Amino acid sequence: MSDRGDSTRAAHAGLPDRADGEPFLPGPTFAAPYHLAGPSDASRFNYGRYDNPTWARLEDALGELEGAHSVVFSSGMAAVTAVVVPALHSGDVLVAPSDAYPGIRAIAGDLLERNGVEVRLVPTQDAAYRDALADATLVWIESPSNPGLDRVDIRALADAAHQEGAVVAVDNTLAGPLRQRPLELGADFSVTSASKHLTGHSDLVLGVVAVSNRERAAALRSWRIATGAIPGPFEAWLAHRSLATLALRLERQEANARALVDLLGARDDVAGVRWPGVGSVVCFDLGTEDRAHAFLRNCQLIAEATSFGGLHANAERRARWGSDDVGPGFIRLSAGIEDTPDLLADVEQALALSRP
Repeated sequence: MSDRGDSTRAAHAGLPDRADGEPFLPGPTFAAPYHLAGPSDASRFNYGRYDNPTWARLEDALGELEGAHSVVFSSGMAAVTAVVVPALHSGDVLVAPSDAYPGIRAIAGDLLERNGVEVRLVPTQDAAYRDALADATLVWIESPSNPGLDRVDIRALADAAHQEGAVVAVDNTLAGPLRQRPLELGADFSVTSASKHLTGHSDLVLGVVAVSNRERAAALRSWRIATGAIPGPFEAWLAHRSLATLALRLERQEANARALVDLLGARDDVAGVRWPGVGSVVCFDLGTEDRAHAFLRNCQLIAEATSFGGLHANAERRARWGSDDVGPGFIRLSAGIEDTPDLLADVEQALALSRP
């Protein structure tokens, strides 16, 4: 289906062959053991930690959108861990962003450095990455970054990293497979938190890793079996169901994000407006912690929450976590699918009420 439109591909991805009397998308399969007579490999499905038909359909669907083999995990962090931890040993070198999702930095500092891995944290800038590539083992890129929304040339950095003998993983959560395919840009792993745009209803925690070859996919599945980082069948089914509207949701979210950028950029009481041109996330600076709190408190449609990519607009003062190098009034806002005039009106009245 690669030559068809985004909505067509998202709506039909991973659906089984048509059969009279069968649903479009079969319901979740709840099973620990399966019937299995004879040898252990007599059926693909033998025990619930190893595989599940509901995961398999979701992985097929995501694989169609990625143009690759996809492996689903119980969370985005489980997906990150499945790529990073098996790849790095004492004496290896990880190059990772200093200004992106803090989970990768937590793994680096809490686990990898203690086990003898050299960690080089760099800002999401092409030159900074290039300066850190010598003798690298694994290069982790997040583009666009979160919350800074900076971008790098993935193809050029992947080529340079491969010349150093490194493998390249890209956190593609903010852009997603309909807007960016890191594997086609030279990356070895594409990692996505499926809790965000992919599922889009703010009710699931899942992760996915896409790879170009079967051997890497098999290694990821072996890691998932060994660590038990498996998704629940109901969560996998909900994710597959929600995936069908991905393109539609993105169209509205990006239209809202673009309109917010125009609104915010025209105001003299808002600074540092950022949007990478894809996805739902817009960032801006209100200067002080007090004003940021007042803005969030006065929003009527926009919920104060810490995720992004969902149907409902939400925002937060990002500095409250202490994990990002941002100012006290820095706001990360995720545009939902609300009608654009309503969303703009909510932001305008909240900004007006928050002015000192």
